[in-house]
Formats: sequence, C-alpha cells, structure tokens
Amino acid sequence: MNHDQLIAAYRTAGQEQIFAFWDSLTAEEQTQLAAQAAEIDLAEVDRLNRTLVLKSEGAAGVDLSGLAPAPVQFLPENGGDVAKWAEAKTKGEDALRAGRVAAFTVAGGQGTRLGYDGPKGTFAVTPLKNKSLFQVFAEKIKAVGLRYGKPLHWFIMTSHANHEQTESFFTQNKYFGLDKARVHFFRQGRMPAVDFKGKILLETKSSIALSPDGHGGSLRALHRSGALDLMEREGIDTISYFQVDNPIVRCVDPAFIGFHLLAGSGMSSKMVPKAYAEEKVGHFCLQNGKIVVIEYSDMPASMQKETNADGSLRYSAGSIAIHVIDREFARQMAAGGEGVSLPFHRADKKIPTVDGGGNAVKPEKANGVKFEMFVFDALPFANNSIVIETARADDFSPVKNAEGVDSPKTSREDQLRQFTRWLKASGAAVEADATGLPKAAIEVSPLFGYDATTFAERWNQLPYKPVVNDGLYLE
Repeated sequence: MNHDQLIAAYRTAGQEQIFAFWDSLTAEEQTQLAAQAAEIDLAEVDRLNRTLVLKSEGAAGVDLSGLAPAPVQFLPENGGDVAKWAEAKTKGEDALRAGRVAAFTVAGGQGTRLGYDGPKGTFAVTPLKNKSLFQVFAEKIKAVGLRYGKPLHWFIMTSHANHEQTESFFTQNKYFGLDKARVHFFRQGRMPAVDFKGKILLETKSSIALSPDGHGGSLRALHRSGALDLMEREGIDTISYFQVDNPIVRCVDPAFIGFHLLAGSGMSSKMVPKAYAEEKVGHFCLQNGKIVVIEYSDMPASMQKETNADGSLRYSAGSIAIHVIDREFARQMAAGGEGVSLPFHRADKKIPTVDGGGNAVKPEKANGVKFEMFVFDALPFANNSIVIETARADDFSPVKNAEGVDSPKTSREDQLRQFTRWLKASGAAVEADATGLPKAAIEVSPLFGYDATTFAERWNQLPYKPVVNDGLYLE
C-alpha cells in the first residue's frame, strides 16, 4: 500500500487525524509515520472501539458466576501423588532428550521501575557475581541441554524499545556460551492508543502513540515472527514460557513438562499458595469446566478471604506467569477465528500526545485508552488445562520494584537462601540466620547445579569440599 492508499484507508476508517501534519513533515518523517500506520489493523481498532471504548459506560464487569477453586496437582510434600510426580518427571525428561522443548522468555520490559536505564533482562541480579537476568537464564538453558544431550532453542520476545539493545547485549557477551543459531529474538506487537472517542492518538506530529500489546501478545508474536514454523521444522512441540523478571524460575522443569504432556494439555500453569488473602496475584479458578485466572482486582475481598474447614484459603492458587504451551495451541490462539482469540483489555492511561497545532501535551489525568492482552486468557480455550503446585522458594522471586517487596534485595536474599538449602541438604555446614540467610556470600552457577537434584549430584562429585563460611562461588 503506497502513502496515498494508506491515507485513503485511514480516511475511510474515520482516523484521518493521524495525517493532520503530513504536508509539513520531512520525507523521513513521512516514511516513519506511514510505517507505523501500516502496522495498525484498522478493523481491529474499530472493533475494540465499539466493544471497549465507546460502550464502556455501564459495561459488565468480570463474570464471577459459578466460580470454584481450580484443581491442582499438589507437591508430594503437600499430599500430592509421589508416583504421579515421578511419572511426570520421566515423561518430561524423555521430551527433553528428544528435543521437543523450547524455552520462551517474555522480555519486552525496561528497568524503569528499578531505576535502571536499559532492558530489564540486562539488569544484574545475582548476589556475588552480579550476573544479569539473561545470563542466569542462559546458563540454566545451557545446563539443561547438557544434562539431556540436546541443546535447546531459546526464543526471546523483545519490544520495539529494547530490541537492538538486547541483541547487542547478547553479542557483547558472546551469547553466554550458547549456540547463536539457537537463540531467536523477535519483537512484541504494538497497539495504538485512542482517545475516549476512539480516535487514534499521535505522540508527535510524525509518530503514533503505540504501546506493547501485553504479554498475551506473545502468542501472536510467536506466530507472526515465524517462530512457530521454526519450531515445527525443528520438531519442537512444547514451549516453556516464563517472564524475564524472575531469576529463580526453573526455565525448563521436566516434571511440569511431563504433567502437561501426560494430560494432553494445550496450556498448563504453575501456581504457588497465596502468602495471604490479599496478595496481589491472579487466582486460578474453575468456571464452566475450564481453568480461568481471575485477577486480584476483579475478585471481591470477601471471596479472597473465604476459607476451607481447616482454615486455609479457599482461593489459594496464585498465578506466577509460568506456563507450558503446546505449539499448535499457540498457533490456534494467534490465528484467532470465530470464538477463539484472546480478548483485549482496556486500560485508561495518561498518554503524551499533541494538540491541534502540533504542540506537545503531557496530560495530568487519563486522556485515552491503551489495549493489552493477557496470556492467561488463553487458558479457557485449552483442552485438558492443568495447574501444578510449585514451591515459591524454588521458582518465584521476581525483581519488579526498586525497593521493598519483589526488589533486587529480596530476590538476592531468596537466591542466597536457595543456595544455602541446597548446601545443607548435601551435608555442608553453613552458618545462617533464622530466616535461612547465610552469613557468607554464596552463589551457585546453574552450570554447577540448577536445582536441588543437579546441585547434589555435582557436589557429591567434588574431590574435596570447599569451606562455605568463607564465601563461595561454584561453577
């Protein structure tokens, strides 16, 4: 579509304001604006305006009818079936040996909330060596490949804001020892912001106000980038999904993969028991026979506080954004179709824009709407979706905030406690306080051990045992 055709299409759609300053732009600016305009699906914007923007008054809230707690495969120590867990682990290990599994990291975010200028994946998180999030994941993925004799492909979804920086970071660090041909970067999709009348907003005279389409957009990005086709060619049918801010995540967990495969599931999820009723995590629930996630902001406080006969929380299964996804299910969700597509959600935001004269406007209150998708909204479409329990201490300590909860400090401390548990379980003498925090600095590279089992195996092979309380780095 040439520029004249593009402008005509926007005029027909009632969005001609995008080109209000066209004649005053340089050729380079016109090219930029046209490229952004071509990126937008005008029919999709029209549908979202009709369903989310222009009919927002009196719109129905989240449907909470018929909710019940989701069934969960509990850990053996919490009453789960020991034999079933062993079977699942064997099944997952077989899939890894066969090369059927790929790692997938959602890494479009910047470190803004951390006070860090750069892609979040480049942020230093480990307690002794200050390794970046990307390095931690790379070492885990490499270690799994070595263990099962089949190197994994790693797919990394960036954003338009951090794509070049992310690729450069990997190049500078020689891909952390991974095969460059097995590390694949692609950009997340973007959506235009609109005002409360449904008109697409300009950020400047020559650029549209675009923003990432949410972590749910990862499925569309996998499809549009050709990643799913590459997986099919490589014999990969199982995708291990995790987000970039969680350094202790088990990027590739054989038991989790095995449960997913044994169930014939389209999409499976990990949960942790909520720490307290009002914890700000989504809730895994069962509704009309399907697994759904109800956000904490959508579930009434009274429901969040409901308890079982033993006093435990009724809705205790907290979502931590760790999933296993079947490749063809991801393709199905990305392609959409009648009744099979991720819904968009509306978020009212303060969106920098320009006025009729092209002057910059920085609003003091919400002046428009952004659209985003959530990956967990795919769960109700998945056949045989399952939820398994994981230990928070072994899988979830995200780095989200500069200070306080889910900060670099709390995550480093959780890593130290994890390393200490592994050492103690292997018979090492480690001085630690009442919370399990060691007195000396300790760090274990995933290449030495990426979970309790692999750590113990390697530790027991050491010809001599180092003195832990002098500080320790194992690789």
